[in-house]
Amino acid sequence: MRSAADPLLTIGHVSQRSGVPASALRFYETRGLIESVRADSGHRRYRRSTLRRLAFIVFAQRIGFSLEEIAEQLTRLPTDHVPTGGDWQRLSREWKTRVEQRIAELQRLNISLDQCIGCGCLSVKHCKLTNPEDRSGRNGPGARRWLGDPPPA
Repeated sequence: MRSAADPLLTIGHVSQRSGVPASALRFYETRGLIESVRADSGHRRYRRSTLRRLAFIVFAQRIGFSLEEIAEQLTRLPTDHVPTGGDWQRLSREWKTRVEQRIAELQRLNISLDQCIGCGCLSVKHCKLTNPEDRSGRNGPGARRWLGDPPPA
């Protein structure tokens, strides 16, 4: 049941207020991240509390959570009223771990920028010295040093 404290908003208003395009709102709805109700006209209406869920989604994506991870986290929040501070606190604990991982990744990237350009060892200029025969590539795809692998022996 909708309360006066959580009024219904049009998709255009939610899009404008959140900065999330209407097409993304519809996509998030198909993924179960947000919910709408249909007006008598058939148009979507979103609870005002959806704006907080959208802020959560946008920032969770910015720190590297996938939509699947975000959907799982959102199942722990109420959908029929504005989440409380305690609701958000419980979820933010998981974010701290992810933020710390991202900080470590960015620190490795920062250290590597003087020497690296993105190959398996992260340096075409020094590959013959630090990554002969693409030894780093044996550990998997991508820029292995940026992912935390030590230089090949």
